Amino acid sequence: MTTLKDVAKLACVDVSTVSRTLNNISYVHPETKKKIYAAVEQLDYKPNLIAKGIREGKRHTLGVVVPSINLCIFGEIVQGIEIEARKLGYGVMICNTKDNKDSEEECLNGLCNGLVDGIIIASTGKNAALLRDIINSGTSVMQLVRKQDKTIGSVVADYYACGYEAVKYLVKRGCSHIGLINGPMDIIPYKERYKGYHKAMKEYELEERVAESSLPKGNYFKDGYDGTLQLLKETPDLDAIIVAVDMQGIGAIRALKEKKIAIPENVKVISLTGNSIGGMLETAMTSMEMPAWEMGGQVAKMLVESIEAEPENKPCLRHLVFEASLVERETT
Repeated sequence: MTTLKDVAKLACVDVSTVSRTLNNISYVHPETKKKIYAAVEQLDYKPNLIAKGIREGKRHTLGVVVPSINLCIFGEIVQGIEIEARKLGYGVMICNTKDNKDSEEECLNGLCNGLVDGIIIASTGKNAALLRDIINSGTSVMQLVRKQDKTIGSVVADYYACGYEAVKYLVKRGCSHIGLINGPMDIIPYKERYKGYHKAMKEYELEERVAESSLPKGNYFKDGYDGTLQLLKETPDLDAIIVAVDMQGIGAIRALKEKKIAIPENVKVISLTGNSIGGMLETAMTSMEMPAWEMGGQVAKMLVESIEAEPENKPCLRHLVFEASLVERETT
């Protein structure tokens, strides 16, 4: 393994000069810097981040706490986080909570036990006091997808607009009996999607048809399947289904096909949280696409900026809202 001594020897300088150059902690003559960087490139030198972290009191690792990365939008967002974190010299540790308060608490306590420098979280909203304690202890935290606390920075999407625009789009496509399969209303994105749906349905003077779920959180496929059967039972002339997430849409498509209901001729389907899987289905699903990779990259940048800033010079509080875009496919 190449060391600082090897770099110093090739550049014909002291080890301390190499260290000062690479850490940018004091002046080094530009010509000397050129020689050192050339030696670093030639030897393919990579700093020992673990040793550096111990010296600086940092682990160069970000903790990411999400409900799940299995076939959902969080999987793509986490990829965006990981790519950006790697560029910035950080690794990533991922925890899946299944939206369970106790699992989330366990994840947070484990990560804060000297494992990470900062945390990105899609919170259940049930561990607010613990998150405040973590921040007060000096660990940086950013909220992802769910803005539960206005005093903590966040990166989210405009879920209200997704619900509102989906109804408008379906009405323009001739639909008037539009059902919604949503998620738990105690989770902000689901609540905001319903608000958008409610607003548009009221404006068009249409009757709301919302499928209530009694399933455990995270059982999206069965949620969509059962929700579709419920909507069809309650509304025989149903002509459109809006689902909160793509996995619910897959369940909805399955139920409609089993009932031999043609898509999109008889019932149209649109997802409010587009995921790449939606475009790969046998019947590709129309969706409101969130810029998942960009959201992940941005929240990683914001967290690292906060981690690396001096305590008296922390970045200003920011709440970024990304817009979704409609992607038309075969289900509408």
